[in-house]
Amino acid sequence: MREPTAQVADANNASSSPPPQALLERLKDYGQEDVFALWDELSSDDRDFLVKDIENLDLPRIDRIIRCSFRSQGLPAAAIEPVPEGSVSTVEQRTLEEREKWWKMGLKAITEGKLAVLLLSGGQGTRLGSSDPKGCFNIGLPSGKSLFHLQAERILCVQRLAARSINEGSASPAPIHWYIMTSPFTDESTRKFFESHKYFGLEADQVTFFQQGTIPCVSKDGRFIMEAPHKVARSPDGNGGVYSALKLSRLLEDMATRGVKYVDCYGVDNALVRVADPTFLGYFIDKGVAAAAKVVRKAYPQEKVGVFVRRGKGGPLSVVEYSELDPSMASAINQETGRLRFCWSNVCLHMFTLDFLNQVANALEKDSIYHLAEKKIPSIHGHTAGYKLEQFIFDAFPYTPSTALFEVLRDEEFAPVKNANGSNYDTPDSARLLLLRLHARWVVAAGGFLTHSVPLYATGVEVSPLCSYAGENLEAICRGRTFHAPCEISF
Repeated sequence: MREPTAQVADANNASSSPPPQALLERLKDYGQEDVFALWDELSSDDRDFLVKDIENLDLPRIDRIIRCSFRSQGLPAAAIEPVPEGSVSTVEQRTLEEREKWWKMGLKAITEGKLAVLLLSGGQGTRLGSSDPKGCFNIGLPSGKSLFHLQAERILCVQRLAARSINEGSASPAPIHWYIMTSPFTDESTRKFFESHKYFGLEADQVTFFQQGTIPCVSKDGRFIMEAPHKVARSPDGNGGVYSALKLSRLLEDMATRGVKYVDCYGVDNALVRVADPTFLGYFIDKGVAAAAKVVRKAYPQEKVGVFVRRGKGGPLSVVEYSELDPSMASAINQETGRLRFCWSNVCLHMFTLDFLNQVANALEKDSIYHLAEKKIPSIHGHTAGYKLEQFIFDAFPYTPSTALFEVLRDEEFAPVKNANGSNYDTPDSARLLLLRLHARWVVAAGGFLTHSVPLYATGVEVSPLCSYAGENLEAICRGRTFHAPCEISF
């Protein structure tokens, strides 16, 4: 009768065994020992999960990020000034000769394998009513193509334009390499989507997927929030996490090995994005700067977009969110130009040198300052008020010695897909209509005709990216022909 008693005693000893002492001491060093608060209530499997969860955290790095980010809050920032006029290439100032020169310069760099494309695609389509990655979303075009599909075919088109630009008998240019940043929530489904669609005509080995990082969510006093008794709450580290992700995954070295000098970086949720734009690349090379951004004019003073500013007298260009801009400053007019003084909107269309990406990855890691996004975070105590820590892609700009801005027209290059249909703006329907209208103008300019059963302002045509990148080379397809809108025009 003594044996069962011994077994019960052993079980009791196991259930009361403390957390690993060395790990507990490490957590105490950073004030995070509360993650073991419910240890005694956990099963053996949950204890193992929690220990591994903590061991996978780079505690010194995360502690540095939390301390530096909290310390930076409330510090006075340098006064903001409008972007100097000389830093912006505006649409009306641009000459035909400049555009042609930049186009040729860009194509030459592409034929030499000097351009890579970097896609920020960590987000899910939650606000669009989908749990799939945003790039999988079909905005309802006649072709039914997803955002990923459109962007892949634009890369293919630029490759063909580059190949045609070189002398006959020259070696074929290397493919444009496409680096795609996913997140733990979108990585597997993104890879499968590309595989199932045979990479949309691209070679599988010219596409590289990598994941952005995650970081623990913290309470108002900087302690880890527990999503479950055995699990720390985490969130993606923002689209600015791309810099550390490229460094940690050694992809900056991969780019250098491939001979890449310039990186075109953009967000996935823009149906009109001109991926690997030769004109923008040529402008960037011609200016000799470390970073550049395409910008659109702010539509009206209260528009909820971040704008480029200059921080301090002679300071670097940076982006401030609309909420940081005083209403009187947002409405102020430049009397010489007639534009808003702060009018250049950031639309996440950037170009960087590879050298600068290496520098900024190191600088951001050294400074370890993240934005604190106040959120209600699901936790063991219900929804807890706390912070998600994020970096943004535009956090790089204050580190660059030189930035150039390149104005583009909204209705030609910016059709955001952020909100579900039925919302007031940035919906799949609004993005689809922007694309159809633009392509209708291309067709008419190329000598084509349109018929339509609904008013033309409510429809249009879709030109396959394999036919034309930006309206060029359409005369042979369109001149004298009539197309009934909506439809897709392809080879």
